[in-house]
Amino acid sequence: MTHVQQFPKLGASACVWKDGKVLLIQRAKPPLGLWSLPGGHVEFGETAVAAAERELLEESGVTADLTAFIGLYEVILDKPAFHYAIACYGGMWRSGEAQASSDALEARWLAPAELDSVDFAPNVREAIARARALLGL
Repeated sequence: MTHVQQFPKLGASACVWKDGKVLLIQRAKPPLGLWSLPGGHVEFGETAVAAAERELLEESGVTADLTAFIGLYEVILDKPAFHYAIACYGGMWRSGEAQASSDALEARWLAPAELDSVDFAPNVREAIARARALLGL
């Protein structure tokens, strides 16, 4: 029996702020090298916000109080076939030193004025701007 890939897949990400800077990770998986918010798959039985918290810790070593739903962002590609709906949550840093691990090449805190210096994965710039507005930053 051939397994048919179910789309879209659900992902979750975390837009975390500390001292006026946002935490970004450089992706170690496609889209390789682009900067993104920490995040990944939502596992069976896991809430999206719990997945965002787990992925944040796994990818960066950071924990945060994710108090705001930032939005649902979709990434759809034809080749390879790829469709994710990503629930993004935002909040303030709680603990941990940002360091790349798991699926990240690098983890870095960036001020809003520095955001034009990096290449982003789809929808990340929009999520950051919305998080700033919703969190009053």
